[in-house]
Amino acid sequence: MNVIEQLEKEQQKKKTPALRAGDTVRVHAKVVEGTRERIQVFEGTVIRVTGGGLRRNFTVRRVTHGVGVERTFMIHSPRIDKIDVLRHGDVRQGRLYYLRGKVGREARIRERRRLVAEGAEVEEPEEQAVEEVVEEPEVETQEA
Repeated sequence: MNVIEQLEKEQQKKKTPALRAGDTVRVHAKVVEGTRERIQVFEGTVIRVTGGGLRRNFTVRRVTHGVGVERTFMIHSPRIDKIDVLRHGDVRQGRLYYLRGKVGREARIRERRRLVAEGAEVEEPEEQAVEEVVEEPEVETQEA
């Protein structure tokens, strides 16, 4: 591992949500106003996810008062406080630029449905916690 890869690995966030195009997300971004810093929430639909590793970023689109607003965020940026995935969208494409031409009901995206078996989490027992139960054979006594 060279020095650049090691520096990038140190700067990456430990937990990041799995984002795909079509997901509805709520991004909590830190905004600096003068000497004060506050968190601003930007909620919308992910229209693209690009890059990889430390350079991974995503673009979120929302329509406010009839005006479409798109904002690009870097996933591993220190300015991003947290990312909440509200819905997973069911889309066929990786770039949803066609949403720019759609308004209102046309711009809706179906929610991705999961399989029942996939949604249920299966916990595997740990090796140390498993105890073997040894059954003793029952001895029949004859009563005369």
